Amino acid sequence: MDFRLSVYMGKMLGGEEEKDPEVVKKKKEEEEERQEALRQQEEERKDKHRKMEAEREVVRQSIRDKYGLKKKEEKEAEEKAAMEQACEGSLTRAKKAIPAGCGDEDDEDEESILDTVLKFLPGPLKDMFKK
Repeated sequence: MDFRLSVYMGKMLGGEEEKDPEVVKKKKEEEEERQEALRQQEEERKDKHRKMEAEREVVRQSIRDKYGLKKKEEKEAEEKAAMEQACEGSLTRAKKAIPAGCGDEDDEDEESILDTVLKFLPGPLKDMFKK
């Protein structure tokens, strides 16, 4: 029977591990080497990802420069500064910005639609709606 197999079988049957100090020391050294190798691999992986992200950022910046775009952080900072500046003396919270296409512009669209409909109505009906 192989020595390793007998040790393994001994462990399975409830036997204790080898008490030999040389074997314990050797296992401890192997575990330390394995842990160090894992740490080194993790550092290499992190370095690789840092380099890749730096290259991506260079490409992103060239695209921003080419098309005149701003970073999200810059846009958010400008919007926040504008909101703070707008409500500097206000005691209440800042009002939410009304998106384009909402509010008074809709009334103008409704009037133009009504005018369009009135063009196609016969004379007596036009008079009724104009009053």
